[in-house]
Amino acid sequence: MKVSRLGLVVHGGRAEALEAARVVRSWCAEHTVRATDIDVWQDGERRSAREEVEAAGDPELIVTLGGDGTFLRGARLAAVNDALLLGVNLGRVGFLTEVPAADVRTALDAVRDDRLRIDSRMLLALRASCRLEVPAGAEAWVRYGRGPLLPPPQVRTDCAVDAEWGVPLDVTALNDVVLEKLARDRQVSVGVYVSGRLLASYSADALLVATPTGSTAYSFAAGGPVVSPRAEALVFTPVAPHMAFNRSVVTAPDEPVGLRILERSGPAAVSIDGQLRGVLDPGDWIGVYAAPQRLRAVRLGPMDFYGRLRERMNLTDAPAAVADGSPAPLWSVTTPPPGDLAHLALLVPNGPSPLL
Repeated sequence: MKVSRLGLVVHGGRAEALEAARVVRSWCAEHTVRATDIDVWQDGERRSAREEVEAAGDPELIVTLGGDGTFLRGARLAAVNDALLLGVNLGRVGFLTEVPAADVRTALDAVRDDRLRIDSRMLLALRASCRLEVPAGAEAWVRYGRGPLLPPPQVRTDCAVDAEWGVPLDVTALNDVVLEKLARDRQVSVGVYVSGRLLASYSADALLVATPTGSTAYSFAAGGPVVSPRAEALVFTPVAPHMAFNRSVVTAPDEPVGLRILERSGPAAVSIDGQLRGVLDPGDWIGVYAAPQRLRAVRLGPMDFYGRLRERMNLTDAPAAVADGSPAPLWSVTTPPPGDLAHLALLVPNGPSPLL
């Protein structure tokens, strides 16, 4: 793949990220690739994703150097520009990032030589009953010590504003959209709708809609299911609901999830991929649905999601099972699969199987 414009999103607080950035810039200089740092907090204020990628010269490839949080910032930029995204892992968990820091030059060579796979990830889009705004003075207590907030989402100009269907907002989420309470002593009361039909009215600390990619983030911490990132689904998960039904609901990708704040509820914050983007009052609502565009993430080999799950979550085997012996490989690693299994995607312990 020919790359002439590359954007860098660097976790400036990590020395290893700064060193990896020097490696990337050196590689770009060797191959006549224009490298531009995308500083999301330039000049003491945040810019929209569109403004950031335009300032960076519309990069074709965005490289993130940090953890999953840095990758999410890069995903927001890549989505608006339909750029490829390569995540270099320098974080503690690294569910999203693909490449170890020591392999960044090898990864860039693989992209240039077209030895890569494109991992298509679902994104979430948002409509709301009104534009999202953060009240004056709120930023002081939600800065997280990491710089100013993102600007309020703009209204999409390519979509119609409709009195019943709401305002289309120019936001995308790779992980989740969350509606959460603002007051410590008061839960938020929300009517939850799936495909336009009321599922239930919840009183909870928060309610979230996640992608399969985001199923291992906040949704997982709240007790939601682990979903393969290759799946096509939305995952609705309540957080500490004050009711007997506290299960997640997994919907089809064409089944939108609506969240309406009830009359006597307190106000609620709307967070998108962990970033506060607005505050809603009783009577307001948001609609979350699968976005028409996809994130195009770079992979250099088969996705070993379940091996990564076992490693990152420190999954341990039951003592009784360990006492019964170590499991052998379940399927053959030396013979071709039968015809009825040829369409499956399998991984084996020591490398990809013929099914990939």
